[in-house]
Amino acid sequence: MDINLDIDKYSTVEDIERTEIKVKGSKFIATVAPVKSREEAMLFLDQMRTEFFDATHNCFAFRIGWDGNEFRAADDGEPAGSAGKPILSMLDKFDYRDAIIVVTRYFGGTKLGVGGLVRAYGGSAEETLKITKRRTLNRTRSVEIKCAYEDISFIKRMIDDVAIKFEENYAEAVDFCIHIPNSKVDSFVSNIYSRSNGKITASVRGEDNPYLL
Repeated sequence: MDINLDIDKYSTVEDIERTEIKVKGSKFIATVAPVKSREEAMLFLDQMRTEFFDATHNCFAFRIGWDGNEFRAADDGEPAGSAGKPILSMLDKFDYRDAIIVVTRYFGGTKLGVGGLVRAYGGSAEETLKITKRRTLNRTRSVEIKCAYEDISFIKRMIDDVAIKFEENYAEAVDFCIHIPNSKVDSFVSNIYSRSNGKITASVRGEDNPYLL
């Protein structure tokens, strides 16, 4: 798998896109969509199979998760490795996760051979990804802080340096819930404690849902 791994963020596609190419009479229709799970990917595949019920093949590939470890590529009756694998390689080339591409083929009467199929399926997927808008998801953890009103300015200066977003609640004291990129959490917690001379401590919660930018 040749994709860029970043513990703080990754990219998905913004919306469903579709392109069509013709190769020696065969028509290749590539449709890409954002999906958040294997179940969503298979549901989208079913939708494409219903829409293109009369197609010769509906080949596909998807990658799920920030690290792309959940994936599948299928040839749907084409020679092994000639369709799903080149489609998947295009998702990797464009560095997309949480996405599926379905390439639908209507056979045009001329056999393309394994090499020709690899180029056609990969090329069809590539044409769609060229027009697809990229969306970035930030991977964060939540850090909770309780402080006195006199410390608000100090806390907010530190928040501004690292936070993707934060919420604040004002009562007898001030409660902050700060969403911080994974790689910066430990240093933020340490800096809060040391720079406040131990007066303020931060507690770390589990991983958040990714934030879209």
